Amino acid sequence: MNKCIRKNFINREYSWLKFNERVLEEANSQNNPLLEKCKFLSIFTSNLDEFFMVRVGSLFNNMLLAPNEKDNKTNLTPAEQLDEIYKHSKKSYSLRVQAAENIFAELKKEGINIENVRLKNKTISKHFENHFKKNILPMLNPMILDSKHPFIRLDNLEMHVILHLEHKGKNFFGILPVPNKCERLISEKTSSGVKILLAEDAVYYFADTVFSKYKVLSKALVRLTRNADIDTEIFSMDFESEYDFSKLLKGKVESRTNLPPIRLELSDDSKVIKDFLCKHLGIASHQCFTIKYFFDYKFLFSMDKYLPEDKIAKLKYPPFKSRIVSLSKPKSVIDSVRAGDLFLSYPFDSMDTFLDLLDSASTDPRVIDIKITIYRIDKQSRIIEALRRASRNGKEVTAIIELAARFDEENNLHFAGVLKDAGCTIIYGVGNYKVHSKITLLILKEGENISYITHLGTGNYNEGTSKQYTDLNIITADEEIGSDAADFFRNLSMGDVNFNCSKLLIAPKTLKEGLLQKIKEQTALAKMGKPARIICKMNSLTDIDFIRAFTSASIAGVKVSLIVRGVCCLLPGFSGKTENIEIKSIIGRFLEHSRIYSFGSRDPEIYISSADLMTRNTTKRIEIATPVIDKKIRTRISKMLEIMLADNEKASYLTPSGKYERKHEPGQSSQRYFYENKV
Repeated sequence: MNKCIRKNFINREYSWLKFNERVLEEANSQNNPLLEKCKFLSIFTSNLDEFFMVRVGSLFNNMLLAPNEKDNKTNLTPAEQLDEIYKHSKKSYSLRVQAAENIFAELKKEGINIENVRLKNKTISKHFENHFKKNILPMLNPMILDSKHPFIRLDNLEMHVILHLEHKGKNFFGILPVPNKCERLISEKTSSGVKILLAEDAVYYFADTVFSKYKVLSKALVRLTRNADIDTEIFSMDFESEYDFSKLLKGKVESRTNLPPIRLELSDDSKVIKDFLCKHLGIASHQCFTIKYFFDYKFLFSMDKYLPEDKIAKLKYPPFKSRIVSLSKPKSVIDSVRAGDLFLSYPFDSMDTFLDLLDSASTDPRVIDIKITIYRIDKQSRIIEALRRASRNGKEVTAIIELAARFDEENNLHFAGVLKDAGCTIIYGVGNYKVHSKITLLILKEGENISYITHLGTGNYNEGTSKQYTDLNIITADEEIGSDAADFFRNLSMGDVNFNCSKLLIAPKTLKEGLLQKIKEQTALAKMGKPARIICKMNSLTDIDFIRAFTSASIAGVKVSLIVRGVCCLLPGFSGKTENIEIKSIIGRFLEHSRIYSFGSRDPEIYISSADLMTRNTTKRIEIATPVIDKKIRTRISKMLEIMLADNEKASYLTPSGKYERKHEPGQSSQRYFYENKV
């Protein structure tokens, strides 16, 4: 019996592991070109690494803080959830081996041969040996572990070779860190193409010669994963205390290398080495995984440089360029927005329109104030330059920067300093709430008149991800929304999250109750025999109140269609409960990231939002859901939803058993439709 499934609920962590396996399916899909399959295999592995660092790390923290607290869907304690994660992860690793072997076989057909030095009696060429001696050996720092040289610290996700050695009848352990400064890929041209050896495998292969005075009894490449969840501690602190939050966070980020171990990966199943590491690292046997090929697959992103130019295009997705949205006033985004709301659907529409808006705002004499929330931002950002320019031009610029954007903390700390030096007002989040909303407000003054232009989006202000993630954006001159946005920034600057707005739904105060009310209204219509419809698209669905509301709507007869890319804790198809609910997940060329909430059958009310329907989003973050006021934009979004609901090429359907199934019909990819057709 699967403990992770109970009634019509599914455990969040188990659901995430199933999501990542759907990512891995794309690495095996015959619909994807070879180099794109390589990327999906790498993404799967990076996802799994982050899952262990963050989600498994969080569960370890919860196990210490509240060991008896149970998941409100499946009644599992943190310890029980961890047991299930470690069990199921072994299956994920097994599936990855199959995908890797298929990809390696296809690469070999294209003339790229990935060397596997761990095969029995494997030998490698003089070329690789010479490269090792010249470029890697000088950087190696071998060490014998004994009473004078105790076990060294293994940093998070760094690779080492551990050796079990014998010398003069005594046993020792040796350690050989893999230098992260050396080129990871070593290549050798052959008559049939190219051979590639990874640096860590070169260190593993030649480790015997490094410890030549010892007899090598066994050896293994190892990689340790540490708990990287610092949010649990940060957001449980007393923010009334006086300290510099930026310095506090910097210290916490640096502490990640010292946090407790939660996973150990080994290339070889040596019991002696495994027992030795478990003892010294304080890690249990069930937290260890034997890896057949590689710890990570980021190197697969570089395969195109080993292929002839005429082959590369055939092994990638067709070229794609985002569309530039037509403006009613071509020379001015500001004046175009005043003439009517603008709608941008990334990556099909270019982010340049929004960037041009900020550029023009930085110099336009009518703009007196710019306010923005920043969660994740590109390392080479036009947005930062526009804000700096605006400040230099005498405009008031306020940036609410969420320093605790996981794994982007250092980048955000850097840009906070840059903007502060430029004279901008910087606010580091709001108390114990993470600022996750995506909103920009321009305040214009013409004579005695004040007006607003507001941008609201579902994704981050990041030029890079705008080309990879699907997100929706509205730029509007609506006075009520502008006034709401001004209230939003004014209240947050004072640390107040307990406020109401006229049109915008703001978490933690009104977003959850506002969206729940919309579900209840559709439920009431169905009970009266009137047309009722709910279509929602999000990344994750975990909030128990929304799950219960969707279930009640289904029982009342509302047709509920949910497009949930990742974690989904609700199971559809249960008679008398969720039989009117259909749930699908779309995974394709672009990361599905937009959040859309649509209520009604004809000209529905539609909200786009920065928030998923997760408890952390609805009660522990500052999020925004904005109504789509413009009827033409509502019609466009409704059409987009219908096209996504018809997707049967990249979509998987969640079944009552908790499994995802594809329909395997000749079908339609919604993403392909969107970049081939303007919706």
